[in-house]
Amino acid sequence: MAVTAAMVKELRQATDAPMMDCKKVLVEADGDMAKATELLKERGIAKAAKKADRVAAEGLAGFKIADDFSKATVVEINSETDFVAQNEGFQNLVKDTVTEIYNNQPADVEALMASDFGATFTAAVTKIGEKIEVRRFGTLTADTTTALNGYIHSNNRIAVVLTAKCDSEKTAEGMRSVLKQVAMHTSAMKPTTLSYKDFDAEYVASETVGRIEVIKKDNEELSRLKKPLKNVPQYISMSQLTEEVLAQAEADIKADLAAQGKPEKIWDKIVPGSLARFISDNTTLDKEQALLDQNYVLDEKLTVAQAIDAAAKALGGTAEITEFIRLEVGEGIEKKEDDFAAEVAAQMS
Repeated sequence: MAVTAAMVKELRQATDAPMMDCKKVLVEADGDMAKATELLKERGIAKAAKKADRVAAEGLAGFKIADDFSKATVVEINSETDFVAQNEGFQNLVKDTVTEIYNNQPADVEALMASDFGATFTAAVTKIGEKIEVRRFGTLTADTTTALNGYIHSNNRIAVVLTAKCDSEKTAEGMRSVLKQVAMHTSAMKPTTLSYKDFDAEYVASETVGRIEVIKKDNEELSRLKKPLKNVPQYISMSQLTEEVLAQAEADIKADLAAQGKPEKIWDKIVPGSLARFISDNTTLDKEQALLDQNYVLDEKLTVAQAIDAAAKALGGTAEITEFIRLEVGEGIEKKEDDFAAEVAAQMS
């Protein structure tokens, strides 16, 4: 069967494949449009496989939340270049993917790609012509006494969803707006876990040594410049501040007050503040990485946990953040740095 220009145009419009590829598969398929389409899909899959060694560290995050705040899904989809991430086809793919995950709740990326949607995703990737992959996703749900909300940053590269268990449906409804603010805090402050209680003891021990050495080196430079030195902490997490450690810290504070000649009758006004400073100085890891223990960006006098507690009390109830998911595009992916000069030299040789 003769392949006409109209047939090539029809196949190109249906698949968005290059015109010469469309003509070639139509010739091979003897003008059978369905067979030609399948050939393009097969070769599209093969092309996608050839892209597997490339690094996809750009892309977009997707976010979908129920109108009644009962469920929310976030997803990270990576591309090789930021240019493709701005492509309308890619943006639509992100929207379709987050909707698919939200509606059907696949167990993981493998399950998502093994579903009927996987073929749709692959076809879209073939049209776009770059390595694109679903990296990770998550969904949180809420019952009537659980507040849920989330946030996606204006650059569409960071998405957050979190939940808080409340004492009543009234409190849960009132806490939703607070959770939106905490989600924005989470977007900016990059916590990696919910609480200091989640840290592994070996990780804390390793971080303690490393952080103290960094401060000591900083102090060497500050000393050389004749600037005030940083306080060198003994600890970095509340998980290390046992009752014995805190009791010794309080005893040391009192001993210092006695050495300064401060009247004992005023110690009770000084010790709490000094002990609070000791705890603050010795919990830097918690403040950096544990959401509940971070200083709240809207009121740095409070931790996030304290801010949530205060907001719930204002509503006449109680609330406690129980889960959060934060996805940032490319986070943790090691990007390949191309040495253009070396590449040209290698080709010339």
